[in-house]
Amino acid sequence: MEELIYVDRRNSNCNKWDGQTAMFGEEGLHAMWVADMDFKIPQCVQKALHDYVDFGTVGYYRIPDGYYDAFINWEKAHFNFEVKREWLRFAPGVVAAFNWMLQILTEPDEAVIVMTPVYYPFLQAVTNNERKLITSELVNEDGKYTIDFEDFEKKIIDNDVKAFILCSPHNPVARVWTKEELTRMFEICHRHHVYVISDEIHQDFVFGDKVQIPSYQATEHWDEMVAITAPSKTFNLAGGQNSFMIIADEKLRARWDDFAKRIRLMTGNAFGFVAAEAAYKGGQDWLDKVKKQIVDNDQYLRELFKENLPEIVVTPLEGTYLVWIDLRAYVKPEDTREFIQKKCRLAVDFGDWFGGEQFNGFIRMNLATSRENVEIGAKRIMDGILKERKAFIHE
Repeated sequence: MEELIYVDRRNSNCNKWDGQTAMFGEEGLHAMWVADMDFKIPQCVQKALHDYVDFGTVGYYRIPDGYYDAFINWEKAHFNFEVKREWLRFAPGVVAAFNWMLQILTEPDEAVIVMTPVYYPFLQAVTNNERKLITSELVNEDGKYTIDFEDFEKKIIDNDVKAFILCSPHNPVARVWTKEELTRMFEICHRHHVYVISDEIHQDFVFGDKVQIPSYQATEHWDEMVAITAPSKTFNLAGGQNSFMIIADEKLRARWDDFAKRIRLMTGNAFGFVAAEAAYKGGQDWLDKVKKQIVDNDQYLRELFKENLPEIVVTPLEGTYLVWIDLRAYVKPEDTREFIQKKCRLAVDFGDWFGGEQFNGFIRMNLATSRENVEIGAKRIMDGILKERKAFIHE
């Protein structure tokens, strides 16, 4: 049986633990940010990589049929999604893929819409590629997020939007969109000739009675759709730089192929292909254990805050392994970074990164780690707030 093994990644050139200066200006914070895991990868992946290294040569790599078959079988088994081999294209990461798709599908100064708060590379992809960023803010009702469809459509019309980058499941608010929600979004996009780029990298982290619906299953307009996913989140393989682009429409594939030819994107990291194939073939038991650990960590954090700081709002964890926390009942929004980083000594993703100052007072924390790490993070927040309140009362 597969065992879930925690790894202390300090001093291993790990961005999450050893590369904090770029985002936080200092090192040594307790890391609860970057969305990767602190667990050893599945044994089947370790063996496949060992075998490849033991073979003793690392030359140009021909992508085997087994790599594609493993992913196709995974999609069928987990989502009842029949992916055809000819639909699949390689990219070295989901973020690179949606940046390139924006370059293919839109022109400079054209408008691209996202739903905030959202994974901040979405925002950067639009602005870095000199497109016009349009945001439609999700509706927050006591931590439960829904789509403002009227605002979404109005923003599309008013700004002549050309593309929509969808996050499904949604990072950071952990929503798993229903088929009805997806269909309504896609119908709006179809009415106004908007391409959909669907980031589904967290597709395998869905909890309780929630069901992940591949975007292609919620629309008939496949000529307007590109979906992107990867084994990196599912199996902790971000270093393999390997992702799948699902492009069902022949004309869209031709546009991608022309672009890939011009930048010589012909293949990728051999280790990433080897790892991905092994993971999709043999990583299920490991994934089940990871998901149980995430649920246990989530329940612990919620219970601790409910008992000690009941006005903290923790968004329901429908999907992803990222928890979105509203601290505004106890911490002034403008003081959030000072409190979390300087007083609690935590590295988290701060709310304003996900779409602006209106999200100050929120933080995103990563639950794909040991219970001990979650306890340290949650208790530092609890102790910090209780200490601040005690000091305020004595004043």
